[in-house]
Amino acid sequence: MVGSMSGEARLVFEDALTKYDFGRGHPMSPIRVQLTIKLARELGILDQLSVVPAPMASDELLRTVHTAEYVEAVKRAGEHPDVPDLEHGLGSDDTYNFAGMHDVSAQIAGASVEAARSVWSGDVLHAANIAGGLHHAMPNRASGFCVYNDPAVAIQWLLDHGAERVAYVDVDVHHGDGVQEVFYNDPRVLTVSLHESPTTLFPGTGSAGEIGGPDARGSAVNIPLPPGTGDAGWLRAFHAIVPDVVRAFQPSILVTQHGCDSHVEDPLAHLTKTVDGQRAAYLALHDLAHEVCDGKWVATGGGGYAIIDVVPRAWSHLLAIVAGKPVDPQTLVPEAWREEVRIRFGRVAPLRMTDGRDPEYIDWSAGYNPDTWLDRSIKATRDVAFPYLGLDPTY
Repeated sequence: MVGSMSGEARLVFEDALTKYDFGRGHPMSPIRVQLTIKLARELGILDQLSVVPAPMASDELLRTVHTAEYVEAVKRAGEHPDVPDLEHGLGSDDTYNFAGMHDVSAQIAGASVEAARSVWSGDVLHAANIAGGLHHAMPNRASGFCVYNDPAVAIQWLLDHGAERVAYVDVDVHHGDGVQEVFYNDPRVLTVSLHESPTTLFPGTGSAGEIGGPDARGSAVNIPLPPGTGDAGWLRAFHAIVPDVVRAFQPSILVTQHGCDSHVEDPLAHLTKTVDGQRAAYLALHDLAHEVCDGKWVATGGGGYAIIDVVPRAWSHLLAIVAGKPVDPQTLVPEAWREEVRIRFGRVAPLRMTDGRDPEYIDWSAGYNPDTWLDRSIKATRDVAFPYLGLDPTY
């Protein structure tokens, strides 16, 4: 179905976005974005996309999601990075202050809004901001390496410009808590998150029982996965829930967050996916956008801390799928890129765009196994969320 894409696809990016930098030693290194762009360029993927600069979100735009008090706090933190403001999560153990914090964070938010505007206006069918996906930021507080919540700002912009229903699907290994929080009682937004169990990973939220506020029951769908879940289990969970709930919701547009920290080599979490499984998820989301909302799709980046071996390959696959021209997993990683990795980091880079795995899975319709944590989690989510969306949790 990817090949049937009509209409130009867009990447909102400029080098200034890589100034989102908490400093040496912090896991959220801008190197992962730099290397992704270079790899995508070497593979010819950027030639298939219109690449446009990222506008800076105005204070007014940021305040559609964040409090005015918080925006001012971020500005102060960027001007005086040595002064922590723990009330607003700034200068904390995970979200360090850095000079110019407000400007680059606002520009990342502006990039996601520009991606959303590009799609909603009909300029393009698909658009991406891989520097975005900062899904933990709360209306009045930074959290989990995230200062401004660019997916939430983009979704709010879509609502304010005529989108009747927006579906948000988050495949980061961490629960998309900030986006869920912003829209928890808004029936116009469906938030779906697949993540490692809150019993074993930050931020400790995202249980199956979180289903939306009193005016929006069933608008939040959470799929907590057991540690150790790999491609087969992850894709089984995805296909058992995500397509059904998104179809039932009938969104006007699909917004997705693509943290690739679900990979087995990621240092901050405990799932065991491969680049091949991640690519399969991106293809499934692309096809879902075409099925339910005429292909209108906005994709963002997110987490991912295996910054050389995983993130650039995963997100290059994502950008190729956004462009409508997926890269064959057996494709050789360009030698020029591998040589840069060798020179800059003293590392041997991956040879191919695959981890050598076939991302097969057993469909939920084949039967439920109550002896596995994974299947119990899937069933719990289906049982609690499906009825609110008019779906039968049983087959």
